[in-house]
Amino acid sequence: MNLPQISEAISPAGIGQAMFELIADLYPICRSITGNGVRQTLKRIQQVVPIEIHEVPSGTKVFDWEVPDEWNIRDAYIKNAGGERLVDFHHSNLHVLNYSIPFRGRMGLHELKEHIFTLPEHPDWIPYRTSYYKRQWGFCMTHRQFMKLRDEEYEVCIDATLAPGSLTYGELCLPGRTTDEVLVSCHVCHPSLCNDNLSGIALAAYLARRLSEQGRRYTYRFVFIPGTIGSITWLALNRTNVARIKHGLVVACVGDSGRLTYKKSRQGNAEIDRAVQHVLKHSGSEYEVLDFVPYGYDERQYGSPGFNLPIGSLTRTPHGRYPEYHTSADNLEFVSSEALAVSLDMYQRVLDVLENNRRYRNLNPYCEPQLGKRGLYGPVGGQADRHLREMALLWVLNLSDGENSLLDIADRANLNFVHIRQAAKDLEECGLLEECQG
Repeated sequence: MNLPQISEAISPAGIGQAMFELIADLYPICRSITGNGVRQTLKRIQQVVPIEIHEVPSGTKVFDWEVPDEWNIRDAYIKNAGGERLVDFHHSNLHVLNYSIPFRGRMGLHELKEHIFTLPEHPDWIPYRTSYYKRQWGFCMTHRQFMKLRDEEYEVCIDATLAPGSLTYGELCLPGRTTDEVLVSCHVCHPSLCNDNLSGIALAAYLARRLSEQGRRYTYRFVFIPGTIGSITWLALNRTNVARIKHGLVVACVGDSGRLTYKKSRQGNAEIDRAVQHVLKHSGSEYEVLDFVPYGYDERQYGSPGFNLPIGSLTRTPHGRYPEYHTSADNLEFVSSEALAVSLDMYQRVLDVLENNRRYRNLNPYCEPQLGKRGLYGPVGGQADRHLREMALLWVLNLSDGENSLLDIADRANLNFVHIRQAAKDLEECGLLEECQG
C-alpha cells in the first residue's frame, strides 16, 4: 500500500484532526474480541498504515486459554406490547450485552429485568457490559428508560451468532537498523467507546505512519489486538521471538483532557520507564507515575513472569478513573483533536529518547578540553541559552566514560535529553567523543 508522506498529506496541526476523524469513522462499528466488527476496524486502519490481518481459529490452545467461538450480531431489540422498539441495537451497540447468545422470546417485566443492566448513578448513560466466557444474554439501557418500563409483555430479540470461527488481529513491522524491537500495542475489541480505546487505535496508527517515514534504529512492531485474549494469543504465537522486544508501550485512553499518566513496566526501572518519566518531567505539564500492578490492560500479559517484558502503559486518565469509562458518555464529545495531538507528540518524544540513547567515550578524558578553540563556547541566543548549552557540554564530557548512557547523563544533570543529545552530537563532530559499540 503506497501512502503519501505525512509531511505532504497532514500538517502537524492537522494530525490531531486526522486522528479524530479516524475515531469518528470507527465509532459506529460494533466490535468485540472476535467477529466482523474487528475485521471492519482493521480494514479501516489499513487506509492509514498497511497492517497485515491475521486469523487464529476458534479452539486454538494459547497457554491456559483457548480462542473462543466467534461472535457476530445483526440486530437486537426490546419491543413493548404495542410493537414499539424501546431498546434498539441500531441506535447504540452498547445496548446489547457484548457476546450475548442468540435469543428470541416473549416475557413479562419481572423476567426481563433479570437481563437488564443500568447505571442508577448516571441515569442518562448506557453502561458497557460483556459476557465473553459465560453464555448468557442481556441488554444495557439508561436507568431513566428502565424506570419507565411498564408491567406488560415484551418481545425480545438478539439476532446474533456464536459459533466456531476465528480471532482476528492486525500487525505491522517496520524494520530498523537493528533487529531489537519496540512493541506498541492497543486493543481493538471495544465497541462505541472513544477514549477507551478508539483513541489508542488512532494514536498507534498515526504513530506507525510517522515512523514509517523516518530512519529507525529500532524495529517497531505494532499490534492491534483484542484485549487480554488477543495479547495472550499473540504471545503464544510469537513465544520464540519476544526476546527481541527491548521496550514497549500499551496505548489506551489518550484522547481525554486529563493529565498524562504512566504505569511502569513490571521491571519498574527499565529503560522505557526511565525514558517516559524523563519526557514527562521535562514536558512542562502535570503528570502522574504509577507503579506496576497486575491489573489493567495488556501490559499485565506482556509483564507476566514468564515473559517479564519491559512494557509500560502511557495514558491520560487511566481506565476506571473517569466517570464516563465504559459508558455511552465515552463518546465523540469526550475526546478532542488537541488532546490526541499532544498525546501523539509525547509518544514521539519517548521514542526519540530510545532511538538516540547511546553511550559515548570521552577521547580527551584528562581534564577539560579547551572548547573555545573548537567553537563550542560562544554566544548562542541569550545568556540562559549559552549557559544551558555549556552545562550540557560539560556534563556529557564528564560522564561519557563508556558506562553512562545519554539518558543517564540527562537524568543526573537534570537537563532535557534534547540538550544532552545535541551536546553529544557537537562533541562527536569535534572529535572529542566516540560512540561505544555494542
